[in-house]
Amino acid sequence: MDTWYSKELGDGMMAATPSAEIEDVFLRLFDAAGKPLSMAVFTRPESEGRLHCEIIAYFSPAAKDVAKAFDAQPCGKPARAGLGLLAGDELSWSALFPERD
Repeated sequence: MDTWYSKELGDGMMAATPSAEIEDVFLRLFDAAGKPLSMAVFTRPESEGRLHCEIIAYFSPAAKDVAKAFDAQPCGKPARAGLGLLAGDELSWSALFPERD
């Protein structure tokens, strides 16, 4: 149950629509699950040598059903640096990245 998932959302401007769609699906499932702190979606701009940054969404293991709804692929746990919380409780930071506390 520790598999993270990731999905490329497009460049900064193009990522707004899929980000909003992810938030909508996430909120429904988050509420139904009882709003667990272990359930969150984070984003980070990544360039990997390209001219424009690509926004990558990272779904925590507890957000697996949301990830599957968007065909996200399994990945390793992302580094905390540069991440932003797209959906979930602010306390998810300490629940999912306790090494920072």
